[in-house]
Amino acid sequence: MKTVICALLLSLALAHSTGHAASGSDAARTYRVLQRIPLGEPGGWDYLSIDEHHHRLFISRSDRVMVVSTTDGKVLGTIADTQGVHAIALVPQLDRGFTSNGRANTLTEFDLKTLKVLRTIPAGGENPDALLYDAHSGHLFAFNGRSHDISVIDPRAGTVVATIPAGGKPEFAVSDGHGHVFVNIEDTAELERLSSNTNQVEATWKLEACEEPSGLAFDGAHQRLFSVCQNGQMAVTDAVTGRHVASVPIGQGPDAAVFDARRQLVFSSNGEDGSLTVIRQDAPDRYRVLANVPTQKSARTMVLDGSSHRLYEVAAQFGPAPAPTQEQPHPRAPVLDGSFTVLAIGTK
Repeated sequence: MKTVICALLLSLALAHSTGHAASGSDAARTYRVLQRIPLGEPGGWDYLSIDEHHHRLFISRSDRVMVVSTTDGKVLGTIADTQGVHAIALVPQLDRGFTSNGRANTLTEFDLKTLKVLRTIPAGGENPDALLYDAHSGHLFAFNGRSHDISVIDPRAGTVVATIPAGGKPEFAVSDGHGHVFVNIEDTAELERLSSNTNQVEATWKLEACEEPSGLAFDGAHQRLFSVCQNGQMAVTDAVTGRHVASVPIGQGPDAAVFDARRQLVFSSNGEDGSLTVIRQDAPDRYRVLANVPTQKSARTMVLDGSSHRLYEVAAQFGPAPAPTQEQPHPRAPVLDGSFTVLAIGTK
């Protein structure tokens, strides 16, 4: 009788465990576009940032930053004259925000509450792209795409305190908050670890089975880095040793990666095929694709609202590209009037 009871209890426990796993997978598969918020206005876009506490989404738009309410979708303000803006770094500790202005080789500092522009800071490099605030050092890191270096900037003084050679074209970057900054090097398919104490490159690791890495996300609890690559793979790297942990298939044309630590999910936004790859972290070294959610072609950049578990992407429709000129040998197709849209993605 005891054997029967034990077997029954074990069977119930396994069923309960399997049920939880299935429900978790089912929840991930229900990610979908919940809302489309048409904003219109001309111009392209790049990085997104979010102020979770005040429910504001910051969107780079070529020569300005649009600030949109995630509560009702209304435009709350515009940060003007940010020529060639790529990224927006929010620093609540200072009540400040900063933009990287690629065409102007500058940073714009603005008041995080009022959105008023406060000053312009020389970037110290050419075409500042990704921009990161490292709380451990209290410094901004501007990753300069054209000069292949990294400017370390004191945000209080507004001055460059160090320049770090990148060894290639730096792309997205993350901080572990404990003295290390990690950055993808796009043209060499490498991942670099920087010390924010010494402002030097500590290690350079080759990303296996990866071409042109762009977006980068970080799991601090397990010390794992997630690089999304243009050959349809996500490379998982041990942030301590540089060991290649796993390769996971993703969609085409990725430009951003985020990690939801509470749900143990990694996301890749894939603009070329208009999809969002949802990946389960079963263990620090085990990953599986749960879904490829349809979004919209051109939806390539992304940000996570950790408080609501919603993801935000932006997309648009394009007209035909103009003819090449000597000044613009590779002209971009224009955004069609009224087509620029914010996509809110989640499970409910």
